[in-house]
Amino acid sequence: MRGQSLSVVIGMTAMEPDMMDIHAHEIMHMMLEQDEVFSRESLAQAIIERFGAGTTFCSCSASGMGVDAVIDFLESRGKFVSRDVGFNTARDKICNH
Repeated sequence: MRGQSLSVVIGMTAMEPDMMDIHAHEIMHMMLEQDEVFSRESLAQAIIERFGAGTTFCSCSASGMGVDAVIDFLESRGKFVSRDVGFNTARDKICNH
Protein backbone atom coordinates (compact mmCIF):
# COMPACT_ATOMS: atom_id res chain seq x y z
CA MET A 1 0.00 0.00 0.00
CA ARG A 2 2.93 2.31 -0.67
CA GLY A 3 1.74 5.87 -1.25
CA GLN A 4 -1.63 5.29 0.35
CA SER A 5 -2.61 6.28 3.83
CA LEU A 6 -2.91 3.36 6.21
CA SER A 7 -5.38 5.08 8.50
CA VAL A 8 -8.54 3.81 6.80
CA VAL A 9 -11.27 3.57 9.37
CA ILE A 10 -13.91 0.99 8.62
CA GLY A 11 -17.14 1.20 10.56
CA MET A 12 -20.59 -0.25 10.56
CA THR A 13 -23.61 1.97 10.18
CA ALA A 14 -26.49 1.47 12.57
CA MET A 15 -29.04 1.05 9.80
CA GLU A 16 -26.94 -1.15 7.48
CA PRO A 17 -24.85 -3.52 9.61
CA ASP A 18 -23.18 -5.05 6.52
CA MET A 19 -22.26 -1.70 4.96
CA MET A 20 -18.59 -0.70 5.31
CA ASP A 21 -17.74 3.00 5.29
CA ILE A 22 -14.38 4.63 4.72
CA HIS A 23 -13.61 7.66 6.87
CA ALA A 24 -13.86 10.99 5.05
CA HIS A 25 -10.35 11.85 6.25
CA GLU A 26 -9.11 9.38 3.65
CA ILE A 27 -10.44 11.63 0.90
CA MET A 28 -8.48 14.53 2.35
CA HIS A 29 -5.32 12.42 2.55
CA MET A 30 -5.85 11.44 -1.09
CA MET A 31 -6.23 15.09 -2.06
CA LEU A 32 -2.93 15.95 -0.38
CA GLU A 33 -1.17 12.98 -1.99
CA GLN A 34 -2.36 13.98 -5.45
CA ASP A 35 -1.32 17.60 -4.84
CA GLU A 36 -3.58 19.06 -7.49
CA VAL A 37 -6.37 21.58 -7.71
CA PHE A 38 -9.79 19.96 -7.83
CA SER A 39 -13.17 21.00 -9.11
CA ARG A 40 -16.19 19.31 -7.56
CA GLU A 41 -16.40 17.07 -10.63
CA SER A 42 -12.70 16.13 -10.68
CA LEU A 43 -12.78 15.37 -6.95
CA ALA A 44 -15.81 13.11 -7.43
CA GLN A 45 -13.98 11.28 -10.23
CA ALA A 46 -10.80 10.92 -8.13
CA ILE A 47 -12.84 9.51 -5.23
CA ILE A 48 -14.53 6.97 -7.49
CA GLU A 49 -11.22 5.97 -9.06
CA ARG A 50 -9.53 5.52 -5.66
CA PHE A 51 -12.32 4.01 -3.58
CA GLY A 52 -14.88 2.66 -6.06
CA ALA A 53 -18.26 3.88 -7.29
CA GLY A 54 -20.34 2.12 -4.63
CA THR A 55 -18.22 3.08 -1.64
CA THR A 56 -19.82 4.97 1.22
CA PHE A 57 -18.07 7.25 3.65
CA CYS A 58 -18.38 8.16 7.30
CA SER A 59 -17.19 10.87 9.65
CA CYS A 60 -17.36 11.25 13.38
CA SER A 61 -20.91 12.58 13.00
CA ALA A 62 -22.33 10.95 9.84
CA SER A 63 -22.25 7.66 7.98
CA GLY A 64 -23.46 6.09 4.78
CA MET A 65 -22.53 9.11 2.65
CA GLY A 66 -22.11 8.64 -1.09
CA VAL A 67 -19.63 10.64 -3.17
CA ASP A 68 -21.76 13.79 -3.58
CA ALA A 69 -22.85 13.74 0.05
CA VAL A 70 -19.31 13.38 1.40
CA ILE A 71 -18.11 16.25 -0.81
CA ASP A 72 -20.99 18.39 0.50
CA PHE A 73 -20.13 17.33 4.05
CA LEU A 74 -16.42 18.22 3.72
CA GLU A 75 -17.27 21.55 2.11
CA SER A 76 -19.79 22.40 4.84
CA ARG A 77 -17.15 21.70 7.49
CA GLY A 78 -14.65 24.07 5.86
CA LYS A 79 -12.25 21.28 4.88
CA PHE A 80 -11.40 22.70 1.45
CA VAL A 81 -8.89 25.46 0.71
CA SER A 82 -9.70 27.67 -2.28
CA ARG A 83 -7.18 28.00 -5.07
CA ASP A 84 -7.27 30.22 -8.15
CA VAL A 85 -9.31 27.79 -10.22
CA GLY A 86 -10.57 25.22 -7.70
CA PHE A 87 -9.70 23.84 -4.29
CA ASN A 88 -7.61 21.35 -2.34
CA THR A 89 -7.24 20.82 1.40
CA ALA A 90 -4.54 21.35 4.01
CA ARG A 91 -3.05 19.05 6.65
CA ASP A 92 -4.33 21.31 9.44
CA LYS A 93 -7.90 20.78 8.19
CA ILE A 94 -7.71 17.05 9.01
CA CYS A 95 -8.73 16.10 12.55
CA ASN A 96 -6.33 13.72 14.26
CA HIS A 97 -8.62 11.46 16.23
